[in-house]
Amino acid sequence: MTTLTDTPDRRQAAPMAPTVVQIALGDRSYPILIGAGLLADPATWAPQANRKSVALVVTNTTVEPLYAATLAQALSPHFTRVRTLALPDGEVHKDLANLNLIFDELLGQEADRRTVLYALGGGVVGDMTGFAAACYMRGVPFVQVPTTLLAQVDSSVGGKTAVNHPLGKNMIGAFYQPRQVVCDLAVLDTLPDREMSAGLAEVIKYGASIDIDFLGWLERHIDALRARDRAALAHAVKRCCEIKARVVGADEKEAGLREILNFGHTFGHAIEAGMGYGAWLHGEGVGCGMVMAAALSARLGLVDEAFARRIESLVARAGLPVRGPASLAPGRYLELMRVDKKAQGGDIRFVLLTGEGHATVRTAPEAAVVDVIAALTAA
Repeated sequence: MTTLTDTPDRRQAAPMAPTVVQIALGDRSYPILIGAGLLADPATWAPQANRKSVALVVTNTTVEPLYAATLAQALSPHFTRVRTLALPDGEVHKDLANLNLIFDELLGQEADRRTVLYALGGGVVGDMTGFAAACYMRGVPFVQVPTTLLAQVDSSVGGKTAVNHPLGKNMIGAFYQPRQVVCDLAVLDTLPDREMSAGLAEVIKYGASIDIDFLGWLERHIDALRARDRAALAHAVKRCCEIKARVVGADEKEAGLREILNFGHTFGHAIEAGMGYGAWLHGEGVGCGMVMAAALSARLGLVDEAFARRIESLVARAGLPVRGPASLAPGRYLELMRVDKKAQGGDIRFVLLTGEGHATVRTAPEAAVVDVIAALTAA
């Protein structure tokens, strides 16, 4: 479990008017609100208001004492009643057993199809709440309220919901879009440094594989982001959401283009599963995975070695690991990567760089993959 700490000096910063990024998906379109002070403002939640329905805030035991009461109070003018369910905290609890706790609460409260679920937490809470919303009565509305940087820039946007299985990460799930995403930058003030760095992995991903200008901006502002500079965070979250909105709008269900957003994830998911969920944070696996994917790209002659080293340097500056765990052998990586969602017919497919800010999805010779893992494994 990760412990969050309150830092009042940061939380007293002046309110920030929200910026809106729109996800264009026809009748499933929705806004992403980015600003500070949004959580406590009842006006934020007016679009889903229904005085004849119930709101269920799904959170975890770490976030609940910090923000659940604030959100419940802001929601209370809009619903008949507001309930809160706190799940155990951590990736290790992202499974079917804990998903069932959400269904128990919904059925116990006789929730109907007008009930709105609010996912207040990081990626685990968001994925589980979204999956529950997709399944309950074959679909009820839900809203993403991400409280980690990783969730604000990535997992809360785009409608990918899932739980883990012991044999693979996010292998049981559904595409199901939220009605709204609310990114309150003020909640990042209570995020532990390790979680902040983990979120930066997903931020770096967008620059390395899609937007080279953004990568340059990150290199100049990575220290400000780690220090939680409000203006730097606002720009980074907005730019990441803009990129993801464009990709999701073109490929909602990951049939092609959207796979590029998994840069670093094939290696990263293998590390997470191989070490046991929760030993490495998702962003830590992705950070190290990006270093491995960039090195593999260079090994195959798809990108200059200098660019691969540039990615490694930025990942290290973000406070992320750039070497895989010594206890995980290359053969174990291969076993786990064969059950990755991008794998086809047992062939492992990687998101590899083809230039600065460009990527593609393709297979790679197994010998080259093994060599890269061996070279980038901690001694």
